[in-house]
Amino acid sequence: MTDQTLDLLVDQLLASYDLCGGIKHLNGCNLPSKSSVASLVEDLLHIVFPGFITDRPSASRDLAAETKLQLGRLQAKLDHEIGKTLEIRPIPGQDAGSLALDFLHRLPEVRKLVQTDVEAAYRGDPAAASKEEVVVAYPGVEAVAVFRLAHILHRMGVALLPRMMTEWAHSRTGIDIHPGATIGTHFFIDHGTGVVIGGTTEIGDRVRLYQGVGLVARSLAKHVERDEQGDAIGGKRHPTIGNDVTIYAGATIVGGDTVIGDRTIIGGNVWLTRSIPADSVVVFEAEQASVHTRKKLGGDWVI
Repeated sequence: MTDQTLDLLVDQLLASYDLCGGIKHLNGCNLPSKSSVASLVEDLLHIVFPGFITDRPSASRDLAAETKLQLGRLQAKLDHEIGKTLEIRPIPGQDAGSLALDFLHRLPEVRKLVQTDVEAAYRGDPAAASKEEVVVAYPGVEAVAVFRLAHILHRMGVALLPRMMTEWAHSRTGIDIHPGATIGTHFFIDHGTGVVIGGTTEIGDRVRLYQGVGLVARSLAKHVERDEQGDAIGGKRHPTIGNDVTIYAGATIVGGDTVIGDRTIIGGNVWLTRSIPADSVVVFEAEQASVHTRKKLGGDWVI
């Protein structure tokens, strides 16, 4: 390439930067980097699953020293990356150091929840040979663990970082969980590819989802109203799922007013925009191209 051609390309790109201003970030604050966030998440998974995310055996006698070392590294990384987000969206009365320390103090709480998720996967999948297999080989467990970490930061008001964390998990697992969702204990995503859980979704305890399930919002107007911090205005946009619900592959549940009652089963490929009472079974009858709700009365299922 000649200097003249190179100069021409530079001029064309500079003109593009002026014309397409919404996809450049120049002369602004330093954003969290994807590589730094990936490293941060991997370090956090070391803490959540000690002895699993490593290429060498770990011994109990070394755990205290290794954990102390890992926490020191984590605090420095969190301080640095959270500091970048505070330049974009300050949190009144908080600084990066205090937020990082607060987050680290909540890791035992996250581990308790993740333990219930691993238990749900092991007990709920007859193909699971051991809990070790569940931790190292099940994408749903990894995606949910990262979500639970990111959800803490989201609740603390930290910008960008929680979403980058769950998108890192999304790229690895095919499971897209917004960090703003609320998810109870013993949550199991089986297989997982293509699962989407929106940011205002509420999920109860002991819920199981299969691949391709979407818990999504209704289509919004072309212009979305936002508050001063850039968040969409409009309240709850995604469904509420009760306790002990099972949702089979390919089902899509739509809208913030849609509530799925406790112990309900949603069959595969069902499209739902309305609430379903507790103890129901919803199935898609392909030959009739319609959805029937079956209510359990006594020992029988009736339409």
